[in-house]
Amino acid sequence: MRIEANLILFFWAFSIFSCLCFSVSSVNFGYRFHSSAIKAEQVKLPRKSSGTNKLYKTKYFTQILDHFNFNPKSYQKFQHRYLINDTYWGGPKKNSPIFVYTGNEGDIEWFAQNTGFMFDIAPHFQALLVFIEHRFYGKSIPFGGDKDVAYSNASTLGYLTSTQALADYATLIIDLKKNLTAVDAPVVVFGGSYGGMLASWFRLKYPHVAIGALASSAPILNFENITSPYSFNNIITQDFRSESENCYKVIKGSWKKIEDTGKQSGGLELLRKSFRICKNFIDVDVLESWLETAFAYTAMTDYPTPSNFLNPMPAYPVKQMCKAIDDPKSGNDTFAKLYGAASVYYNYSGTATCFNLAYSPDPHGLDMWSWQACTEMIMPTSGSNKESIFPENQWNYSRRAAACKAFYGVHPRPNWITTEFGGHDIYRVLKRYGSNMIFFNGLRDPWSGGG
Repeated sequence: MRIEANLILFFWAFSIFSCLCFSVSSVNFGYRFHSSAIKAEQVKLPRKSSGTNKLYKTKYFTQILDHFNFNPKSYQKFQHRYLINDTYWGGPKKNSPIFVYTGNEGDIEWFAQNTGFMFDIAPHFQALLVFIEHRFYGKSIPFGGDKDVAYSNASTLGYLTSTQALADYATLIIDLKKNLTAVDAPVVVFGGSYGGMLASWFRLKYPHVAIGALASSAPILNFENITSPYSFNNIITQDFRSESENCYKVIKGSWKKIEDTGKQSGGLELLRKSFRICKNFIDVDVLESWLETAFAYTAMTDYPTPSNFLNPMPAYPVKQMCKAIDDPKSGNDTFAKLYGAASVYYNYSGTATCFNLAYSPDPHGLDMWSWQACTEMIMPTSGSNKESIFPENQWNYSRRAAACKAFYGVHPRPNWITTEFGGHDIYRVLKRYGSNMIFFNGLRDPWSGGG
């Protein structure tokens, strides 16, 4: 059960990278991905935009299903969503640039509403802004837009790959430039986390389409023995430990206390009450994953300003979590300390009456990241050493592969990303053939270890 919970946590974890989230004065931009597979009861989710608004207009492009084969099925089409803002564009006569966001593993509106940097700089460069949705996410669903069909098995999900997505972006951009009579307009691609990886790979694979790329928190080195599988959790550990040694020790020592309590008569009920868990379900493994998610996602969204990307969060939320743990009012009650910390992530708005540990659908459309994490995006991150804030654990590829085989009937290809895009000896390789690419990482971001 613990292994399965850890795998679920990983599948969702990558959906929480740092993005290009800077404030836009006219919009209450927050940032981040799916808070977890677990939701709080009576917490209102951020309102989703629909149709046309002040930020962008919604458009659709007729996209081909398979860019790399010529069998009849490859020519099937689907409606590919993109968002566009021409408020600041200087137009084709001035060869004003086009800034393109290479969409992540979720609803593209969510990213557009939380990528303030592009809106901030567009007036200066007189840029056209375009946000392209990743295939199989949001409303860009092949097979007639029917998710039940598209997500049904490996035969249909086999078209969900990074290479197909990049080809989608190239095809759409080229067609858009022709329609705008702007074939000479320079294109710069932007992205955060997985979107940042796509932006950098797009520049390398399609240099004739994009003259440059800006990749935020893009762990392109988090593959195949390049980055330590302990790096991710080590950075989270350091984030909390740098705030308070006591905070670190309380969290580190809490896992055994939770497990021991769960084994006692009446222990599960005590845990349910201590953490305000809804009465429908309580389980020690899932409770621990719920807490791990709070600590990991808070480290990934440890922004210096309030945000609302995943959940409503204060500025410097790691610091706020440690303040809750170090609060003398909780005395020696470890569970009260942990509840206070978890509430910073799950209930900063103060509206939750209880927390539902039962799985609930993701509101941001990230469901199919698990497929990508079972095929090509094999990113070792789950290792925890003796100093880790989390229980000691070794990265185990065989365990991942077995889970993927059982769940999707596929074998992962752990070497494919570095074969297709590179990664080994990256500095020498990029010096030879890469240019006009900006990579930046906040060093408190757990993904920076693979950046």
